[in-house]
Amino acid sequence: KQILVLGLDGAGKTSVLHSLATNHVKRSVAPTEGFNAICVNTEESQMEFLEIGGSESLRSYWKMYLPKVLLLIYVVDSADHARLPVAKQLLHQLIQKNSTLPVVVLANKQDLEGAYCITDIHDALALSDIGDERKMFLIGTHVAEDGSEISSSMKDAKELIAQLVLETQ
Repeated sequence: KQILVLGLDGAGKTSVLHSLATNHVKRSVAPTEGFNAICVNTEESQMEFLEIGGSESLRSYWKMYLPKVLLLIYVVDSADHARLPVAKQLLHQLIQKNSTLPVVVLANKQDLEGAYCITDIHDALALSDIGDERKMFLIGTHVAEDGSEISSSMKDAKELIAQLVLETQ
């Protein structure tokens, strides 16, 4: 069972994944063309992440992988106001058929000027419309300078994901 990592191109999925895997920052500039799989070991578990690129040509693959996963991590660019409506539409389409799949939304790039705060992201993605039966989390994250240790928000996200994986297995 895998953890699926989705979001629009440029949201920071690869950088977030690398940070979760290594506890260090490595910013990725090149878009993911296809798939990116990473294993992360914690004391309690081994987590397998599958990232699918966010470009329009790859989005058709997203739904195929959803039935096979424990958890969906959806990464949004907090500073990309113009594309938040598209991110919202895609998220709602993805999860409408699976009412119990836990979702962790990472409001990434919180360190950028003009980034929406968590409450604005919550409203922009209409997360309150998603339903009460599902476990749903929204965490503000950012990936700092290359080589530095990951931020406390990334550590919190990693702990939460590990906890959800343990609960759903």
